[in-house]
Amino acid sequence: MRQVVKKVRLGLNSRLGFFILAVLLFSVKSYIAYRTKFNLGVKGSMQELLLALNPLPFAILLFGLALYMRGRKSYWFMIGIDAILSTWLFSNILYYREFSDFLTFNLMKGSSSVSTNLSKSIAGILKPTDFLVFLDVALLIIFVAFKWIKMDTNPFKLRYAATISALAVVLFGANLSLAESDRSGLLTRTFDNNYIVKYLGLEAYTVYDGVKTTKNNTTKANANSSDLASVQNYLKKNRISPNIQYSGVAKGKNVFVIHLESLQQFMIDYKVNGQEIMPNIDKLYHENDTLSFDNFYNQVGQGKTADAELMLENSLFGLPEGAAMITDGTTNTFQAAPAILDQKGYTTASFHGDVPSFWNRDNAYKSWGYDYFFSKDYYKNADKAKYNVGYGMKDKIFLRDSAQYIQQLPQPFYAKLITVTNHYPYILDSKNKSIDAFDTGDSTVDPYAQTAHYLDQSVGEFMSYLKKTGLDKNSMIVMYGDHYGISNNHKPAIAKLLGKKKVTNYDLANFQKVPFMIHMPGLKGGINHTYGGEIDVLPTILNLLGVKNQDTIQFGQDLLAPNRNQTVAFRNGDFVSPTYTKYGGDVYDSQTGKELKHLSAKQKVAVDNLQNHVTTELSASDKVVNGDLLRFYQPKGFKKVIKSDFNYKESVGVKKLKKAEKDDPTSVKAKNNGKSTMSDYQTDAPELKSSK
Repeated sequence: MRQVVKKVRLGLNSRLGFFILAVLLFSVKSYIAYRTKFNLGVKGSMQELLLALNPLPFAILLFGLALYMRGRKSYWFMIGIDAILSTWLFSNILYYREFSDFLTFNLMKGSSSVSTNLSKSIAGILKPTDFLVFLDVALLIIFVAFKWIKMDTNPFKLRYAATISALAVVLFGANLSLAESDRSGLLTRTFDNNYIVKYLGLEAYTVYDGVKTTKNNTTKANANSSDLASVQNYLKKNRISPNIQYSGVAKGKNVFVIHLESLQQFMIDYKVNGQEIMPNIDKLYHENDTLSFDNFYNQVGQGKTADAELMLENSLFGLPEGAAMITDGTTNTFQAAPAILDQKGYTTASFHGDVPSFWNRDNAYKSWGYDYFFSKDYYKNADKAKYNVGYGMKDKIFLRDSAQYIQQLPQPFYAKLITVTNHYPYILDSKNKSIDAFDTGDSTVDPYAQTAHYLDQSVGEFMSYLKKTGLDKNSMIVMYGDHYGISNNHKPAIAKLLGKKKVTNYDLANFQKVPFMIHMPGLKGGINHTYGGEIDVLPTILNLLGVKNQDTIQFGQDLLAPNRNQTVAFRNGDFVSPTYTKYGGDVYDSQTGKELKHLSAKQKVAVDNLQNHVTTELSASDKVVNGDLLRFYQPKGFKKVIKSDFNYKESVGVKKLKKAEKDDPTSVKAKNNGKSTMSDYQTDAPELKSSK
């Protein structure tokens, strides 16, 4: 035994021995992290083998660079590489825990636009065991610093170093070959980053993302009008006529789009300890003049809220990596709802109680043609700490303070209000908590009931204001949840919330449902069971407003059309439909929820057809965004947006409102003989009471 230990120590005292130790420690650490920190859906012995194998090629290649160096430098270079790769792994663990995805270059490029209050989010995500990814780095430093491993300063032969580099390339080739045999088209047909990491590893995924990002940038530079042909052919084949019965029923009405941050469909009619969590939203959901959709899904990717906004107002999908509002919002040409309605006589405005640069809104909104953007600069209370939580102003204060500008907008107007209090990590002070938390035992999930209840109270106060001012009679109110609030990484808590012992991928697919409702006095409402998603909102709203929409580049379909395609594409390439659901690699019967492990020939054809439709749709939309193809196309009657026409500075916006009151006295305030309606807005926000 002593002889074995002696030989091992002797081996470790050589540069090759230290290299092998570093590679093995890193690879074992990576495998353990893949299995315990991510949800990669590993199935079968082949995938298990690949998961264990995939850290090796890049570890051998990168650590092996040190073998070309002389003396002590090579040892510290290996430790440095290990530290960098470990930091990257650590960062992805934190990001994945909340967003079920991996970091991308586009996401990091826009990180400055979404960094507000991230420290609070990270504090809630972080676990002590996450720091174990640095254990191998610490061990190597200790071994060298305390001379438990002696540094070998003898030159390492160049041909041996080259052989090790070649071995890394061969191993990666074998890894890729085995991966392709298990999943054909891994690098060409995959929208889900989980697959890349599962089969090839985090380092390979990073290289893949870098190549893809560079390729997309090149695509935009080289794009031309001919690239639109395939997109237009696809849209022509899939275009349907809107529902004539509903065409123009809201013509000339104001439009309120209320963004219900992170709100999920399961919360409708949900109770905690016998108390209804969202009585105001539930009441609206069930009213006879509300069109409510119970099979409406979020379709966001990494962009989350930004993706939801992009889909709602452009009927274009977000990108598979990063957020298009950040990467393309400033430079791309868009034909968005604000511009379309502005050219139909509408005043268009967006309201958000945080900094204007958040998600690059201050630039993207100019590209979309918003007349006004009321951001943090417009709100006197925005800088007071007690008025803020999470990612901006508390909803009750935000909606109350937004009313002062709403009353000044010339009618008809299109106004989007973005709430934020129901945003992770669901922080709310005790004065504003008026309902019990969930009791799942998950400290991240449980406060969700309290912030959702607060959001509901805020909406109730806003709706009361609309009724008192008469705005409700002349407005169409659209409410939507932008994305999930509880990520799939909280499966035990989700199971408890849904009353199940264990959740399947079918349950998780349906957990992606978010509320969507359209309310207007006299509207023929009811609960609609059609399958749809955020991509379908714009065509639906335009039809209700009587706006012709037959030659636009939009990928959604009117949710009320009887012959619409009900296949809902998720950003990662999965889908739901009335017949089949595919989620996390598993296929289910949508009506029974039964997993279909062995598809019949007929079922396989049906599922393949659905998958081809989804893949084609996502690819076509990506082609439009990545190539900035709308610059080559202009629908009939649509005028190109001139971004320089818009200025969202507070001084400019206030001056513009005053001028509009004289030139176009159609606002609520103008019709109230110039008197403010703010006395009609009643809120029980404790912060405002204490201020008084």
